[in-house]
Amino acid sequence: MFLYITFSLKIISLESDRLILRQWLDQDYKSFAILNADAEVMAYYPSVLNEEESNSLAKKFHGLIAKRGWGFWAVELRQEKQFIGFVGLHKPTYELPVSPCVEVGWRLAKKYWGQGYATEAANAALEFAFNQLKLTNIYSFTSVINKNSRAVMERLHMVNTNSNFNHPMLPQKSVLCEHVLYRIEKQRWFSFNRE
Repeated sequence: MFLYITFSLKIISLESDRLILRQWLDQDYKSFAILNADAEVMAYYPSVLNEEESNSLAKKFHGLIAKRGWGFWAVELRQEKQFIGFVGLHKPTYELPVSPCVEVGWRLAKKYWGQGYATEAANAALEFAFNQLKLTNIYSFTSVINKNSRAVMERLHMVNTNSNFNHPMLPQKSVLCEHVLYRIEKQRWFSFNRE
C-alpha cells in the first residue's frame, strides 16, 4: 500500500492504491442519498435516511473536514472517479467508555462490499492518524451483530477490548444498542504495516 497526502487550504486528501479519500463535493450527495436509503447498507443503523437527512450528514462531514482538515472523507475509486461512500476519522461528541477518543469508521455502497475497499481506505486513515496526527490509539465500534464491520476491524488488526457498551444514541431496548469496542495502538498498527 502507498499513501500520498496532499494539503490544500488545510484540507487533507489521502490516496491509496485504488482509492482517494477527499473533501465532499456537491456531486457526491445524490449517490450518498441512494446509499443511505438502502436498507441493507443501513441495517445496523436506527433507520435509513431520506434525502434531506443524507444531505445534512454530508454537509456535517464537509464542515468538520473544512474545520479540522480531516474527518469522514468521501471515498472515490481512483481510476473511475466514482464516489463509493465514506471512510475516515471522527471525534465522537457523545459520551463513550473511552471518551474523548478518535474513531475510524466507514460506510460504503453495497455494490462495493467484499472488495477490500473499506480495509484499504481505513488503513490509509490509520496511517494518517498515527504518522501525521501523532495519535497513540484509535477506536472503532459497531453493533455486536454487525459481523461485516467487525470483520473489517479484525482485518485492520484491531483488538476487541471485550468492553461492550450500550450506545448512548440508541434506545436501550434496541437490538442494535449493545456495541463492541475495538482498538488499535500505534505500535501494533506499525508492526503489521512495515514496508
